[in-house]
Amino acid sequence: MPDLVLGISAYYHDSAAALVDGGRIVAAQEERFSRRRHDPSFPRQAIAYCLEEAGAKLDDLAAVAYYEDPALKFRPVLATFAGVAPKGRRAFRRALPEWLRWKARTLDTVGDRLAEMDLGEVPPIRRFLHHESHAASAFLPSPYESAAVLCVDGVGEWTTTSLWHGTGGRVEPIGELRFPHSLGMLYSAFTYFCGFKVDSGEYKLMGLAPYGTPRYASLIRERLVDVRPDGSFRLDLSAFEFQYGEVMTGERFEELFGGPRREPEGPCTEREFDLAASVQQVTEDIMVRLARTARERTGERRLCLAGGVALNCVANGKIVREGIFDEIWVQPAAGDAGGALGAALLAAGGARDHVASGADAMRGAFLGPAYGERDIRAVLDASGLPYTRLDEEEMARRVAGELAEGKVVGWFQGRMEFGPRALGARSILGDPRRIDMQSVMNLKIKFRESFRPFAPAVPEEDATDYFDVRQPSPYMLVVSPVAEGRRLRTDEREGATGMERLRVMRSTVPAVTHVDHSARVQTVSRDTNPGFHRLLTEFKARTGCPVLVNTSFNVRGEPIVESPEDAYRCFMRTDIDLLAMGPFLLEKAAQPAWSEQDDRREKIPLD
Repeated sequence: MPDLVLGISAYYHDSAAALVDGGRIVAAQEERFSRRRHDPSFPRQAIAYCLEEAGAKLDDLAAVAYYEDPALKFRPVLATFAGVAPKGRRAFRRALPEWLRWKARTLDTVGDRLAEMDLGEVPPIRRFLHHESHAASAFLPSPYESAAVLCVDGVGEWTTTSLWHGTGGRVEPIGELRFPHSLGMLYSAFTYFCGFKVDSGEYKLMGLAPYGTPRYASLIRERLVDVRPDGSFRLDLSAFEFQYGEVMTGERFEELFGGPRREPEGPCTEREFDLAASVQQVTEDIMVRLARTARERTGERRLCLAGGVALNCVANGKIVREGIFDEIWVQPAAGDAGGALGAALLAAGGARDHVASGADAMRGAFLGPAYGERDIRAVLDASGLPYTRLDEEEMARRVAGELAEGKVVGWFQGRMEFGPRALGARSILGDPRRIDMQSVMNLKIKFRESFRPFAPAVPEEDATDYFDVRQPSPYMLVVSPVAEGRRLRTDEREGATGMERLRVMRSTVPAVTHVDHSARVQTVSRDTNPGFHRLLTEFKARTGCPVLVNTSFNVRGEPIVESPEDAYRCFMRTDIDLLAMGPFLLEKAAQPAWSEQDDRREKIPLD
């Protein structure tokens, strides 16, 4: 058996496991198994999946790799509280016992948890730096022989922003910015102030931004963050509260921005729209400057990105359109979950055989569990659920026809995605030509805010006909404009603001066209996802449109579905019309009556 390395990220948010077996990767996030969104706990079930997939036990591993250095991470905790004392003492008193009890010796805890799995002797555990793991996850699976690497997040041990040079099987550090000066923290502060949950609501703030105007951008630059020409920056810490450990913002934000933070679940006002637009503009400016510096410092024509801020697909799109690099590649699990993969790749020695083929090593991010026909049939038959079995061609034709008639379809096919995006394995699909599809899917299926945009999936060969894409976008991490030829003249009232702009027919695919004519595009390859590509092609044959709405198969507050049982529960608890699960098609109208008593999972609070 070749050298196997298990990577682990845990104990902050989005814990995950990844197993590197030569050039092959399997990986999964713990939340998908535990059904606890952003689960930070030890990823026992994700580890068990990875080992089972490889037919391995712990004593078959060459090493276990942990994604950060816990002892080093303890130092900024102490230094921050010492620097702000006596303010923040309540948070310090709460945090210190946990750090002293086990967090400072996390590697010992990881070893103990692995031993409890009773899968053989625990191999040596190696630790890597947080941003080193991000950088490895960005470059080593990429299709590039060499590249500049930019990692931006909230904070690792000390580092918040780092620049690397990737060559061959190595990533070499070039420069960094350190806590508390953090672009991730700046964005999270505005996420909090606008009433969303930190570490999960940032994408909501990004989606809210096009409804507003950036009237606060100058104020942010003048009073909150000093941005330099090379993209480095310093926060005015007197305006923030995150360093005290209780909340993100306080009185200074209220004074600057005209009142208290929005209450969670309260109505969004023009102020929130404009705050979102403003911090998004500042974020894009910083990211573009950092990208220019990365080009200048490395001389590379390609850029790799990771870290939580790399999930800001609007900023990524800005970098692409600026033409700083010939190509960019974003790690699809850019947050902490991807750190497990980066650590495993570092410990495995950075093998990169995939580069010769011109492909990346993520295989479309389809690295998680798959359920075969026998598995799915057993679940359906055990509950006596009615279904129709179809072959691949029949399934594509039938589902395309139902979608063309305005039906919404749950699509559960093949291996689960690794990372936060549904890419055609655990997806909910709809017809983008219908102007009402966005509100129908948001309010009746996803149970989430009506302003949230949906993403289009399109065969890569048709992408430029509908969107101004400059390169393939397989991981839905680059926002691009809708093509001019697909836009429509609108009757939008001059000066319309906020939610007044929502229900306007802006293009021939209005359900995936945001109010600024942008779209978070996924280009679908026949090679990496033939079944989804077949469906898109069949939908085009029926309607002339090769685009589908693609959103994650879950409801608000819950992780993406992992198993057939998860998929069926979500199907029955929402207004999804049909469920295509493997070769089986289930119609809602034919299913037995469903009630909340049928759903015996612990309820997860909505955020």
